[in-house]
Amino acid sequence: MESQQPTSYQAAIEELQRIVAEMQSENCSIDNLSEYTVRALELLKFCKAKLTATDEKLRKILDELESQQ
Repeated sequence: MESQQPTSYQAAIEELQRIVAEMQSENCSIDNLSEYTVRALELLKFCKAKLTATDEKLRKILDELESQQ
């Protein structure tokens, strides 16, 4: 299981999808569930931070546009 920061939002989503697929697989070992859950949480936090940062940037841009009118 990867433990480094993803390179992008898309990479994080793709890894999350792989984790979910593995967890739903009949071959998933109960011993790996904790590891998968921890990694999924890391990825979700990364995605949330990316979304929050993007939202803030967009709000600033929109505020600038409104102030110029």
